[in-house]
Amino acid sequence: MADRIAVLDGYTLNPGDISWAALEQLGEVAVHDRTPDAQILERAAGARFVLTTKVPFSAQTIAALPDLQYIGVLATGYDIIDLAASKARGIVVTNVPTYGTDSVAQHAAALMLELVRQPALHAAAVREGAWTQSPDWCFSLSPIHELTGMTLGIVGIGRIGRAFARIGAAMGMRVLAFDEYPPGADALAGLEVEFTDVDNLFRRADVISLHCPLTPDTHHLVNPARLALIKPTAYVLNTSRGPLIDNAALAAALHNEQIAGAGLDVLDGEPPPADNPLLTAPNCLITPHVAWYAKASRERLMEIAVDNLRAFVAGKPVNTLG
Repeated sequence: MADRIAVLDGYTLNPGDISWAALEQLGEVAVHDRTPDAQILERAAGARFVLTTKVPFSAQTIAALPDLQYIGVLATGYDIIDLAASKARGIVVTNVPTYGTDSVAQHAAALMLELVRQPALHAAAVREGAWTQSPDWCFSLSPIHELTGMTLGIVGIGRIGRAFARIGAAMGMRVLAFDEYPPGADALAGLEVEFTDVDNLFRRADVISLHCPLTPDTHHLVNPARLALIKPTAYVLNTSRGPLIDNAALAAALHNEQIAGAGLDVLDGEPPPADNPLLTAPNCLITPHVAWYAKASRERLMEIAVDNLRAFVAGKPVNTLG
């Protein structure tokens, strides 16, 4: 009998435009678009392998699944898994660490460009007839800036941070960075970076972009004290993890014109509750956690996730956690 593979929330990875065929070669696959907490045990029961993106595996859930040997996280972040409980049970947990580098970096660049140039705002005005009715051959609804000469502050200069830094440098920006574990010279080849501490970065940068993991030390990295350091002409970007930012504090800073704007792909809770203050904050661009979502990126994620499981079945697990 083929091993059972349960995919508990497969829709975000594959809404129908890529294939599960490679995974189906490894066992009997049941793909669920979404799985509410009340149905986790029912759908994972009897499965030797489980794949999950956001469906959590607590110690209690793990204890109730005696057949489970492998949890594959279809993402880079893995805080949904109780790693201590998994390890105690001998369950191997893997993630997919590198699939979305270019997609996320390019999305950060799109948010930055919209904040400083605002093409969507002006395109919408043209569509609504503002240019047709204009007494002049051009018009501007807001200040438009050049990135050339600005300072880009990167918090977390891993693969994605470096990819975004190279985009900024190509646009003439100076690159300032903080990383608790700075990369070596080889990783930074051809990229001129000045390293500094977090607070100095917040004081000096014109664009601050977060690319660090969520840890107890980085939770609410952007808080009232750090927002007070930022120049009133500066922008904050977050394409990493929502809780890196104190959402209420950032909303207050935007309302008070303490900073110029923010571009966010992630929030504290997802989907956000209707009362999240950032949803109505001025000069705040929010996209629905789609920085990673390019089809090529999702295809890489699928390929690596299948390779992770294949390696486990062969007795040589890779990308393991815990």
